[in-house]
Amino acid sequence: MLYWRKWFYDLDNRAAQETGYLFEPILASAIGGTPVSAKRSPVRRLHDPSKGRQVDCIKQELAYEFKMRVTSAASGQGRWGEELQFPVDCVESGFKPVLIVLDPTPNHKLEELIRVFDQVGGQTFVGDSAWQHLEAQAGSVMSIFLERYIRQLLAAMSRDVSGPLPPMAVQLRDRGHVEFLIGDERLLVERTGDPMHADAEDLPEDISD
Repeated sequence: MLYWRKWFYDLDNRAAQETGYLFEPILASAIGGTPVSAKRSPVRRLHDPSKGRQVDCIKQELAYEFKMRVTSAASGQGRWGEELQFPVDCVESGFKPVLIVLDPTPNHKLEELIRVFDQVGGQTFVGDSAWQHLEAQAGSVMSIFLERYIRQLLAAMSRDVSGPLPPMAVQLRDRGHVEFLIGDERLLVERTGDPMHADAEDLPEDISD
């Protein structure tokens, strides 16, 4: 049971991450900002200024962190420490951190993250207020784009799964592959490695500290 529970926990979290990877660059461009990689970032790490921090969007003095939602699944202790350190690093680098969370579902991790942003003088926008802030930053033309092609699309996705779900069965096959049977559909997920251990790319950047 623990195996399956962890596996579905990771699957749910990864799905949210992949959705974020799709929409975050679009949001950044729509509000007139620029996403920056850690290598090129002007936001430096307080405990190691030789390293930069990836930022979803920088617009003038604002450093944005975009999230589709915040869940308990996302963060092991190291990674959650990274999340909490982000607004501190922004302020120390001369930027004002701004947290945007599109899904307003309450969560104790979200409350903790909001508290840290507030403590360093940042801003937080959740749910409707997040969309209102993005549309205000985007201007009259791009706000229409955000509403029509991002917000309405995400809302439609949520509506599609609001009703009763079809029956689902999951089976573990040879070599750790997983077979999903959802209604009349069949999906075989071919997995590699040990799902109970994190890949190197999943480890927090401060793992060696």
